Amino acid sequence: MIFNLSSSLLSSKLQTLSKVIANKNAIAILDCFLFEIKNNQLTITASDSENTIHCIIELDSADGEASFAVNNQTIIDAVKELPEQPLSLDVNMNEQKIYITYQNGSYNFPIFSAEEYPRVQTVSSDATTIVIDSNILVDAITRSLFATAQDELRPVMNGLYFDLLSDSLSIVATDGQKLVRNKIFTIKSDKESAFILPKKPANLLKNVLSKDGGDVIIRYDQRSAEISYAEGNLSCRLIEGRFPNYNSVIPVANPNQIVIDRRSLIGAIRRVLPFASEASPLIRFRIEQGVLTLNAEDIDFSTSAKESVVCNYAGNAMSIGFKGTSMLDILNNLDGDDVTIELADPSRAGIVLPNKQLENVDVLMLIMPMLLND
Repeated sequence: MIFNLSSSLLSSKLQTLSKVIANKNAIAILDCFLFEIKNNQLTITASDSENTIHCIIELDSADGEASFAVNNQTIIDAVKELPEQPLSLDVNMNEQKIYITYQNGSYNFPIFSAEEYPRVQTVSSDATTIVIDSNILVDAITRSLFATAQDELRPVMNGLYFDLLSDSLSIVATDGQKLVRNKIFTIKSDKESAFILPKKPANLLKNVLSKDGGDVIIRYDQRSAEISYAEGNLSCRLIEGRFPNYNSVIPVANPNQIVIDRRSLIGAIRRVLPFASEASPLIRFRIEQGVLTLNAEDIDFSTSAKESVVCNYAGNAMSIGFKGTSMLDILNNLDGDDVTIELADPSRAGIVLPNKQLENVDVLMLIMPMLLND
């Protein structure tokens, strides 16, 4: 059978799907993409056995139906250097080969039986369903991934926690030193439930979801999730275990509030951070009326740096220490011109908020302080 489609469309989809394929697979067929042509649509599947992603492409034409597997690197190499043009793909099941014809040449290489490709286990019939706008989900994932942990002893902190409550859906990430909470008020449920999405499928979703909007449907049970969107779907195994009680570490009230230009603070931290100790990149925040002074020093190498930034602050003077790299991560993952930093005292966590919240979304970031040696 023969089918036709755009070279650039095929190449972009293959590049995205290839991110799910592991470098070393226990099953050889998982080094392949699964191609399924039916009803003038091409469905391409990639999997690492725990995560499976399907992409649907509308074909220019197709004269039949077929299913086969093809080595991922072979077909990516075949199409990635081609300029935009129509491709004709001729599948010969008897020869177990595919012939790709383009404007000035052609390729041919082996294909494999689709029957060897493992099939995805579906979620249970009593799975919980969440419907969320793709833009809201992409934004929440993008601003939260940096706060996930890489902890073999506490794997529950190595993913994003989706906490469905009666008044909102919270998407949370924490590594114990910093925390991100995205509260979405348009999604709620009388039946509270939760799941932990691993980092890999979260990254895949960030790359495949359209920026043009549209709904994402998430169905999940205790072990796995199915996530459907406009151009395909993703199935993945979830992280099992109990996520930490994130609300217990968020201070109820931090009376000292600083309003400061986000980009000015990022620039100042970047300038003083190289002069802090590499082992402990501590930056001292000295807050006084109308000014925030940043201090960094490395006693071992006799280096230090100091810079002041204008801010809006009318509380009592205080000093607090933060890990400079963590504060940079937080500021870089917030939107808007100004941020509000809420503090209580040098021993309690600081809260960083965007000055303007998006409609029906509440974003909060938390950073734990570092001990100051006065």
